[in-house]
Amino acid sequence: MENTNKLVIAAIGGHCVGGGPEVAMAADLRVAKAGAGKIGLPEVKLGVLPENGGTQRHTRLVGKSKAIEMMIDSAMMNVEEAAGVGLINKVFDAEDFGSRVSEFARSFCPPGKASRAVGYIKRDVQSGADLPLESGLALERELQQQLFQSNDAKEGISAFVQKREAVFRDLQKTGHAAG
Repeated sequence: MENTNKLVIAAIGGHCVGGGPEVAMAADLRVAKAGAGKIGLPEVKLGVLPENGGTQRHTRLVGKSKAIEMMIDSAMMNVEEAAGVGLINKVFDAEDFGSRVSEFARSFCPPGKASRAVGYIKRDVQSGADLPLESGLALERELQQQLFQSNDAKEGISAFVQKREAVFRDLQKTGHAAG
């Protein structure tokens, strides 16, 4: 999930423990249904540690000290608490959860957002976070140069100058997959 240029959103509609959070943390964004249940990594109670990236992704999301505390305590929290520590990006009401998740996902697509820019932001963050700062900045400049050549950038800049909302349509004519 982390290596695709597509934005991946995990929608959590119930309890999310053990392997569930490990999968959800691999997504770019996590949304949850209010009152959906508990979220946690209770593996220490089994004498093992969270795997499949659980320890590493959890640490990157909440910080070292909080990650250690939560994993060694087998902390189970509700979705609102999980949002408070950075594990969940958005909490939506239970009664219209599915439609809110769909609306949220569509908000990152044309015509309101440039899909290639969304994909490149994801790529830049995912790849650049593991690079030395200078290399990350070089990647950022390279991706920005590619975006400046896109129809979406032309539309976005024109809309800004003309003081109107941009309408993005770029179908990735250069052969790159849509973001």
